[in-house]
Parts: sequence; C-alpha cells; structure tokens
Amino acid sequence: MSDSASLKIGDKESGYPIRSGSIGPDVIDIRKLYAETGCFTYDPGFTSTASCDSALTYIDGDEGVLLHRGYPIGELAEDSSFMEVSYLLLNGELPSKDELDSFTYTISRHTMLHEQLMQFYRGFRRDAHPMAIMCGVVGALSAFYHDSTDIADPDHRRISSHRLIAKMPTIAAAAYKYSVGQPFVYPDNSLSYTGNFLKMTFGVPAEPYEVNPVVERALDRIFILHADHEQNASTSTVRLAGSSGANPFACIAAGIACLWGPAHGGANEAALNMLREIGTPDKIPHYIERAKDKNDPFRLMGFGHRVYKNYDPRATVMQKTVREVFDALKVSDPVFEVALQLEEMALNDPYFIEKKLFPNVDFYSGVILSAIGFPTTMFTALFALARTVGWVAQWNEMISDPGQKIGRPRQLYTGPTQRPYVKIGDR
Repeated sequence: MSDSASLKIGDKESGYPIRSGSIGPDVIDIRKLYAETGCFTYDPGFTSTASCDSALTYIDGDEGVLLHRGYPIGELAEDSSFMEVSYLLLNGELPSKDELDSFTYTISRHTMLHEQLMQFYRGFRRDAHPMAIMCGVVGALSAFYHDSTDIADPDHRRISSHRLIAKMPTIAAAAYKYSVGQPFVYPDNSLSYTGNFLKMTFGVPAEPYEVNPVVERALDRIFILHADHEQNASTSTVRLAGSSGANPFACIAAGIACLWGPAHGGANEAALNMLREIGTPDKIPHYIERAKDKNDPFRLMGFGHRVYKNYDPRATVMQKTVREVFDALKVSDPVFEVALQLEEMALNDPYFIEKKLFPNVDFYSGVILSAIGFPTTMFTALFALARTVGWVAQWNEMISDPGQKIGRPRQLYTGPTQRPYVKIGDR
C-alpha cells in the first residue's frame, strides 16, 4: 500500500499520510484535513475513525480475535487471574511471581472505603439501581482522596488507579447489600480479589462465609473477559472526559454512566430475560422460528456481536464455565436448561450458522451470574467492576501521551441559518 492517500475536492488535491500499527488496518491521518480543505469527515458513531493510539487491546472482529498486550483472551481466561491481567493491562507485561504478589498486596490494602463515604448509601432509596449508586459513590471518591488527583504526577496516577481497582468491589457489594437491607460486610484481605467480593456480597456478619472455589474461578474469568475491549462507548467516554483534565474518579464515574446504557452494558440482562420469556425447552423451536421471521419483533438476545462477525472468543471460555458452575451448584432451574438447549440448537441450525449468529459472552455470563445468585440489576455493576481496570489503563495511557488534545468532535449542522431576533411583543 502507498504511504499516503490523496483526496480531491473540486480542482484541489490534498495528500494525507497513511499510518500502520503493529497489527490491524492502516489509518489515514486526516488531522490537517480541515485546515487544508475546509471540510470535516462525517462518521456517525465513529465506526471508521481511530480516535487514538493504543497498545492495550486489539480486536479483529472478522476473525474472532481479542488480544490484551498481545496475549489471546482465551489463554488469559484459562490460565491467568484477574489480578494478573490487571497488572498486564496497567504495566504492559506479565508480572513475575514477586511482582504479582506485590501488586496484589497493594490492591488489597486499598479495599476499604472512607467511613463517611459509607454514609452516602443511606441517601439513596432502597430500590435505587446499583449503577445509580455506583455513579454517585465513585464520583464522590474525589471528595475524599485529594492526595491522588494531580493527573500530571505519575505517582498520583498510580495511587488513584490502585484505589479505583481496589475499591470498586467494595462499592459494588455495598450497593447490593443496601438494596436488600443487609448490613455492609467489610473487606477481608486474606481472600483473593474475587473471593473477597463474593464474601462482601453474599456473606453476613453473623455467620461464617466459605467461598466456593468453582464460583470464585467462574467469576474471576468473567472479570477477565470484561477487563477491556478497546475503544468502546464507555472507554471512549472515559478518554473524552480525561482529555479535559478531569480527575480520574470523575472520569471513571463517566464511564459507569455510559456503561449503564442498555445497548452497552445491559446485554447479559437482556439475554437472561429472553431465556425467562422462553420459559421451558419445549418452546425453543417456536421462538427460533419467530427469530427467523423478519416481521416478528422477537430477537434472540445474546447471539451475534456488533464487533465479532465470527465467534466471540470470550464465549468459548464461558461455554465451559457454564457447565462447571451448573455442576458445582447443582442447578436445576428450567431457565438454565433452556440456555443449554438453545445454545445447542442455534449452533446446529443452518440459518444461524449462515448468518454467524453464535452465542456471545453476554449469553453465557448472564446465565452464570444468575446461577451464582446475583439479581439482574447487579449484572451491569459487575461489568463496571471488571471494566474499571481497562478504563484506568486507557486513562493512564491517554494522560501519558504528550500529544493528547482535548476531545472535540465536529458536526454537520442542519439547523436554521442566521436570522434576526424578534422581540416577544412582535411575534
């Protein structure tokens, strides 16, 4: 390919350099387009626009590839841990045992919330959505941790990153406890990151809580699979907020707000609701026929993916994990039987194979989270918990870039042209 691209507007032709990454499509650098032509590009949703350089995550949707710092997601989910993946995303390389132990220790020493911050929860209604609580509490962190909000200081960025990763499970678990009227459970730093979260969520002060290792491993995998996913809507929101110089707690709160949207973070909840609508395995053929009917509003949720045009690489790991959790918890709910049989029928139906409508990570994760005991309102909160490390890593990468500018998308204006103001008495 040529190292430049040309654009002709009228009689004037302009050239723009083509940049290549280490892998993936080349990009045309159009930063001087407006200055040279007086035109903007028009790309609603930014689906053909690279907004930044990044060395964190690579996705090839056509081939079903997801890499974190070059490592395939399947290998990380199978053999790694969420703490190890967090270190990888933040630091660029897999840690040695000593480095991982030190990192894990540091995170565990930041899990407590300021006691005054815990009072915030009582200002919410008991039926408040956990994501509403998380938006408010995470945003409020900046009012309590003034010693780590100088974004120009690398030490401040490191400390605030560790605090966000460490405190998010405590914040999410407390949101759940508040919704069910149970007392908050304080962190237990003798447990793993995921085991501690399970205890804070399902444990009660009056009784000992024993972490189920199968459930712990399944949830840790879900955290790994949701840790980062390139420049999606919430990550782009974090970067855009960060480009203004906003403190890291405000930026992550903005990411949580964006993730709350049903088109982004609510897909696993929609998939589980669909399985409940189907109800029993004998009704699956009827719903599959409805899904094939273009005139029927019913859609199979949890199948296909906007980015992955082939099989979602994260779903492969979840497919195995579903069965492990079902066996360990002796699940007999018909909804879970529907999930397993629907998966099998869809994977063998020529219609779904031709259209590449394979089960995605949301299809499996919602079923697993429900089997563990999480209500659907917590699904997106768990997504936010896991994605925090990706948001933090992306924010750090952006702040460290000396060429970073404040985000400022342009528009194609379609409103009225200039017109004179008419005083109210003359209208």
